[in-house]
Amino acid sequence: MSIQYIGIDPDTRGDNCPTIWADTDSQELIAQGWLADTGLEAACNATSPSRAGIPDTEAVVRIPARMVPIIREACDALERAQLRETTGGDDALSRPSGDAG
Repeated sequence: MSIQYIGIDPDTRGDNCPTIWADTDSQELIAQGWLADTGLEAACNATSPSRAGIPDTEAVVRIPARMVPIIREACDALERAQLRETTGGDDALSRPSGDAG
C-alpha cells in the first residue's frame, strides 16, 4: 500500500479535520471527513440509484467545498501514478512537452 498525504482542510486548527490521501497502489482516494447525521444519510439513500441503503462497510462523510483543490490534487496524483505504471515508469511522458527532464 502506497499512501500519499495530499492535504487537510485549509481552515483547520489542527484537530480532527477533513483530510485527503491518495493510495497510488489501489488507485483510490482516501477521505477523512465529518460523519453524516441520520438526516443526511436518509437524503443520500433517497437519491442513490441503488436505493439499497449504505452498507455497513461504507460511510457518508462531509468534506467542505474549500477542499476541492486538494481533492483535484489527489486525483492528479493517482493519474500520474497510473500513467507511470502504464508507461513502465517513464516520467517523461507525464511532464509537459519542452521540459528538459
